[in-house]
Parts: sequence; structure tokens; C-alpha cells
Amino acid sequence: MKNTKKVKKKILVLDDEKHIVTYIATLLRKKGYEAIPALNAEEAIETARIEKPDLVVLDLMMPKKTGTDFARKLSRDKELKDTPIIVVSALTGRDLAVRKAKAVFDKPIDPDRFIAAVEEALEETS
Repeated sequence: MKNTKKVKKKILVLDDEKHIVTYIATLLRKKGYEAIPALNAEEAIETARIEKPDLVVLDLMMPKKTGTDFARKLSRDKELKDTPIIVVSALTGRDLAVRKAKAVFDKPIDPDRFIAAVEEALEETS
């Protein structure tokens, strides 16, 4: 008998605001995804190397290292460079901050549009 259990897609959620991470993680878990929280870029890059997420959701403005710094580091890692990214930020010009972002959202996000973008980004990488 074949194992037909579907593997949950892993999504790394990076934001320095814990309530935002909790909100996005909850949305993702309700849709059957495994949400991996990270509150800073340093923690997120280490977590990404261990967990090998299928997608990253990230904020741009954070203390110390920004979301853009994280995205650059991710793009230089041979195992993680093709990981799709969705940007969630209140920053103006956010659509220019991360090259090749699959989607860019204002805070607060529209949950339905956000989940649709997540599903689309994951379909493209399947």
C-alpha cells in the first residue's frame, strides 16, 4: 500500500512584530501549511538552512538586518536561492526591495488575496 499522506509545504514567516508572525502563521496553518516563525533576519537564515522552506514570507523593515538583507543572503545560498518570496510590508517602494518577489502586500494584508498568492507561488515551484 502506497503512502498517500500529503507532505505539508513549509513556509518561513519573517517579521520583527510577533503579532504579525502569529497572524500570518495562523492563516497558513488553517490552510494546511507548516508555518515556521522567525522574528529577525539572523534567526531566519539559520532556520531556512535547517528547514529548507518551500516559500518565505517576509517583512522589509526590521532592526539590525532588513528583509532585503535576508533576501540577498538567501539568493546567494546554493540550496535556498530558488526559494520563492512574498513581501508583506508597510514600506513605500516595497515592490522594488526584493527582486523576483512572487507577490507584494501592504500591511494589513487581505487574507484571501494573500492565501491565493501563497498557493500560486507554491504551484509554480512544484
